[in-house]
Amino acid sequence: MEYKKSKPHKELEPFIHFYWELKGSELGKQCERVFPDGCAGIFLNLGENCLTDNGSVSIEFGKTYVVGAMTTFKDSFIESDSYLIGVCFKPATFGNFYKYETQQVLTNNTIEFEKSSSFDVDKILHNPFDYLNRFYLDRIINKNNQLQATINDIHASNGRISVPDLSRRNFTTVRQLERSFKKHIGLSPKEYSNIIRFQHALCMIRNSDENRNLSDIAFECGYCDHSHLSNEIKRNTGIPPSQI
Repeated sequence: MEYKKSKPHKELEPFIHFYWELKGSELGKQCERVFPDGCAGIFLNLGENCLTDNGSVSIEFGKTYVVGAMTTFKDSFIESDSYLIGVCFKPATFGNFYKYETQQVLTNNTIEFEKSSSFDVDKILHNPFDYLNRFYLDRIINKNNQLQATINDIHASNGRISVPDLSRRNFTTVRQLERSFKKHIGLSPKEYSNIIRFQHALCMIRNSDENRNLSDIAFECGYCDHSHLSNEIKRNTGIPPSQI
């Protein structure tokens, strides 16, 4: 598979992580596994039909799909002539471009997008990333992210801050924080924090030297022991830490 990422226009950087492009290879069908990161996304299929959501959803040519935040890994099966172009939004920024009642209905789901909000197949082919920049620069509804300060607190603690502490720091109640996270991200603040802690541990495992054991990483990331961390890695990736 050939996978390419591109940064968005500077004005879109507060809302969009990156654009991406994925093409199949002559090797035939391959599995692309994605881990939870707390982000929603949108993509368009410009190639052969393929399957996502662990084989339960068919991605058809010319259609645009919206993907909600995930609480576990997800497999897509990319055919040799598959060609997908997509957008990875930053947490809680989907509503800066689209009017959606709540992100919670999208959690762990891939849903075909309404035609009025879909990408134009003919226009995107010429220069995909330029098209996406123009598309979203023209589509900004507002430039505020009411959860940004709370999200910053979670990331600053690598996911170890408690929900009551989050609510106190951001002058709100736990109940209101729960509602806001489920509406704008599709996850509870605890679920989102757990994903950020998992991502931090994953990064440490990948970048640690051979002398660094799993127990040390577990302790540093706030897990009870190496078994707790190992179970979290398996749940989020489908594979044990030794294979990361």
